[in-house]
Formats: sequence, C-alpha cells, structure tokens
Amino acid sequence: MTGMAASAEPLKIVGFGDSLMAGYQLGPTDSFAAKLEAALKAKGLDVTVANAGVSGDTTAAGLSRIDWSVPEGTQLVVLELGANDMLRGLPPEQTRKNLDTMLKRLTDRGIAVVLAGMMAAPNLGPAYGNSYNSIFPDLAKKYNVPLVPFFLDGVVGVSGLQIDDGIHPNPKGVDVMVERSLPVIERAVRALSSS
Repeated sequence: MTGMAASAEPLKIVGFGDSLMAGYQLGPTDSFAAKLEAALKAKGLDVTVANAGVSGDTTAAGLSRIDWSVPEGTQLVVLELGANDMLRGLPPEQTRKNLDTMLKRLTDRGIAVVLAGMMAAPNLGPAYGNSYNSIFPDLAKKYNVPLVPFFLDGVVGVSGLQIDDGIHPNPKGVDVMVERSLPVIERAVRALSSS
C-alpha cells in the first residue's frame, strides 16, 4: 500500500490570491504558498502548492485571470482575495459577486476550494464592515466549502509580525497564518486524498 501511495502523483494545490498569498517583499520560500506546502508535507501529505498570488489584485482582477491561472489537473484552490477591494473601499456587493463567480467556475470544473476570509478595517464604519464581513461565511455556506474565517488572524495589530508597511506579514507573520489556517486546509487535503 505504501509503495502505491509513494508512486501516486502529488495532490496539486493552487494558492490563488493577492499579495498576502504572493508573499509581498518576501523571499520565494517565505510566501504563504511555500510555507503551506512545507507544513502539509511535514504532516505526511504529498502535495505541491503553486503560488498564483499577484500583489495588488482585486477580486475583479482575480476573476479576469482565474481560468488560466488555475491549470487543468488542479485538485484544490485556496482562494484568497478581497483585501484590496476593502482597502480601496469598493462596494462589498461587487466583491461578493466576483468571489461568487470564481467559486462557481472552480466548482463547475470539479476543483475543491478552501475560502480564505477577510475582515473589513474598523475605520470603514459598521455598515461597510457588516456588509463586507458577511461575504465569506455566506459564500462558504452557499458552495459548501471550508472557510478560514480570517486569513490574517493573529497577525493584524501584532507587533513583530509585519514588514515595515505595518500591513503585510513578514516571514514570522506568514508562519502564524499557516499555523492558523492549516487545520482547515489539512482536512480538505485529507478528504481529497481519501476520495
């Protein structure tokens, strides 16, 4: 049995997102995608995690490239977009619509998805916050996909975990993001591996 598992193809994962996925100003081995791959392998899972993060991407930009950025043969996508929409104050309805369309396209292709959630900055006000913050749990429920409730959980506002801009995670911050999201992503990978 072990011989069979070893000769099987690794499970192909794509980390699809913005600078938080891409690893803004970090070395290639310090990106979320790279550290996630290492963490899953440390759990004994045979995976590859391709980094399809593009710094500055909004959900609209992600939607325009999702079909060709997620190649055939991909089995799982970690979908992480929406932070730049929020930082630019774009209407939450538009963010919701774009993410909904991406989820539909991926599930139509038979690709499993883990949705990485984001939270609105408090300075945008409660109305914007409520409208924006509900997007991710609502869509995870609609498509029955696992949700990482807040991708930057444990990193936002914690000193020593960001690069100089005070927004993007440094390598230690990425470690926290991987650690917090790993249980959800690992469950999804194991479910795919056993099916």
